Amino acid sequence: MKFYLWPLAAALVAAPVWANPSFKEVKSAWRSSDVLVLDRQGAPLQRIRVDMKTRKLDWVGLQDISPAMRHALLISEDKRFYQHSGVDWSGVAAAAWGNVWNSKTRGASTITMQLAGLLDEDLKARNQGRSVWQKVGQSWSATWLEREWSKAEILEAYLNKVSFRGEIVGLSALSHTLFGKTPAGLNITEAAIATALIRGPNASVDRVASRACKIVQDLGRRVACSSIKVDTEIAISRSKAPNPLAENNAPHFARKLISQQNISAGSTVKTTLSLPLQQYANTILKRHLAALSQRNVQDGAVIVLDNRSGDILAWVGSAGAATSNAADVDGVTALRQAGSTLKPFLYQLAIEKKYLSAASLLDDSPLALQTGGGLYAPQNYAKDFKGFVSVRSALGASLNVPAVRAIEMVGANALRDRLFDLGLSSLQQDGDYYGASLALGAADMRLIELTNAYRTLANAGLWSAPRWTVAEAAAKPTAKLDPASSFIVSDILSDRTARARTFGLESALSTRYWSAVKTGTSKDMRDNWTVGFSRNFTVGVWVGNASGEPMWDVSGMYGAAPVWQAVLDFAQQSAPASRAPTPPKYVTSRQVRYQDQIEATRKEWFLAGTERDLIVAETQPEQNQAPGIIAPLDGSIFALDPDVPPNNQRMVFRARGVANAQWWLDGKQIGRGNQTKWFPWPGRHQLELRDGQGKMVETVKFEVRGAVLADKLSASIKAVKK
Repeated sequence: MKFYLWPLAAALVAAPVWANPSFKEVKSAWRSSDVLVLDRQGAPLQRIRVDMKTRKLDWVGLQDISPAMRHALLISEDKRFYQHSGVDWSGVAAAAWGNVWNSKTRGASTITMQLAGLLDEDLKARNQGRSVWQKVGQSWSATWLEREWSKAEILEAYLNKVSFRGEIVGLSALSHTLFGKTPAGLNITEAAIATALIRGPNASVDRVASRACKIVQDLGRRVACSSIKVDTEIAISRSKAPNPLAENNAPHFARKLISQQNISAGSTVKTTLSLPLQQYANTILKRHLAALSQRNVQDGAVIVLDNRSGDILAWVGSAGAATSNAADVDGVTALRQAGSTLKPFLYQLAIEKKYLSAASLLDDSPLALQTGGGLYAPQNYAKDFKGFVSVRSALGASLNVPAVRAIEMVGANALRDRLFDLGLSSLQQDGDYYGASLALGAADMRLIELTNAYRTLANAGLWSAPRWTVAEAAAKPTAKLDPASSFIVSDILSDRTARARTFGLESALSTRYWSAVKTGTSKDMRDNWTVGFSRNFTVGVWVGNASGEPMWDVSGMYGAAPVWQAVLDFAQQSAPASRAPTPPKYVTSRQVRYQDQIEATRKEWFLAGTERDLIVAETQPEQNQAPGIIAPLDGSIFALDPDVPPNNQRMVFRARGVANAQWWLDGKQIGRGNQTKWFPWPGRHQLELRDGQGKMVETVKFEVRGAVLADKLSASIKAVKK
């Protein structure tokens, strides 16, 4: 270039020079490629990458970068950084004039000049390198930077904005990804590798290792280049791996939040989650699933809601890759069959409509309903029948036949509409589509929606959507359920005595404080649920397999309930005491007694106007009926509900009017007397009732569906015998 052209060049680049940003502006404009999710107290909870073009982490201050990295950078890129004023004129003088501005020669390109190229799009190198005009502009910008910025600011900005390898931009992203540590912890070898990547971001391992070895030697350290090559190979192999130091406490929640609220890269979001509770729920779920691993259980999910505010306090979508083959599947939002967890809403509706009271008697005896798909014969939790039972006992002990009788009163359409109004959005069909099986939870549900519906019971019928972030305004609750009937159902769900027929007085459903809870298990033990609440929190737990594969002999009592109890106990530690709620208006109590001591005399809650002093059950004497089989009915198809401990998995065959009765099943005698118990076995069966002389009295045929596979059932039988 002719000497007289220099003033012209200076004039051409002067305008953009004065437009250079300040250090403060550059730092404040920095955007990570991640979204950082915080818990309600501001603690880091989850980091999710959303910008897939570049990988950048948070801006790192110079004081948080190891001295080894700073020394390696200066010895490699700019030895006279602290002596020059942007342009190293000594370096320029040492180079041949024709090569000073050559794009392949970096000897005269200072760190400040390189930073100028990073800050100004017009000064960035193209495929053929920088032009003469860009080099001139780079020099002027570097001079300006040195005048307006401190040396520390120049170094800090450079190390945050320089590209290292592939999509990695900035020392923080490089250090986390390649070395699994923060920039403050980089040693001399790691710093040399990082610096070598600046010179050749996409160079081969050999070239990077050779350059790194030279840098270490220039720093006065003796080192074997072969060992540096090994370290370089390991580091570069991680360049496309996820950030190993990224916070990873609530991945499913964070992904759902970012998608739902369209949160952009570089944002920091303060959520309603509690990190201690989230970590505890995660740990308990993993530990419990590990204990159940021999029973073919891989997956689980937990959600905790604050009753008053609706804040999501914990969201564990999966126990993780250690136990699951589908760790990315979010069990909190996945559709799974609800089992008996819908029964509380059925009885709440029946009590609200005054079809039933908690003291009303329902007939728990064999029932066969004609449906479009054939004869529907529901079975109970314990595979037998109790006779007349109160609504309190039917719901507390999770009896299926009374629930089917209740939905016949209420109507499947009414129950479906009520559940849909409570936010169970998966119920897109009308009630006739589900039929009576809706009472037993044959429909698919999402754990978050089901848990929030239980929260509505906890709040005396007031519903609001869950709250995700502290910035959201608390939603105004809407009355969805009658408070009086909600109180009665909650009282039943808290009643250990009502549960005792099936679960016993002491179980994983029992807490030291007031709580109300319900379990559920879907067909073939594919889904375990436990959902319940204290006065402060509502906790929902699902356990199963994301693949839909059945578990082996795992009921809701042993699958989900222990996790539910542990998580609720932990949440209650820092909360006000959970005491029984005060009866609302229009709820009254009466002493009830039952004829023939069907149930014990007790104090019972009623909607005002439905109370009675005496409940009478009239039963038809068996002696007035012809001899024969009472249960099962001929042609029955048993849809087994496996939500019960293995030693209760029995069907009960009942007869009337036969002395010394004999029971024969599939050609083999299995028992004597008016009733006998049988371990249900999948398949079609023929049952014969014979008198004491072996004369045939009656024959029925029935089918067992929904039981576990025969070989797994055999193992269960052996375990029960032990």
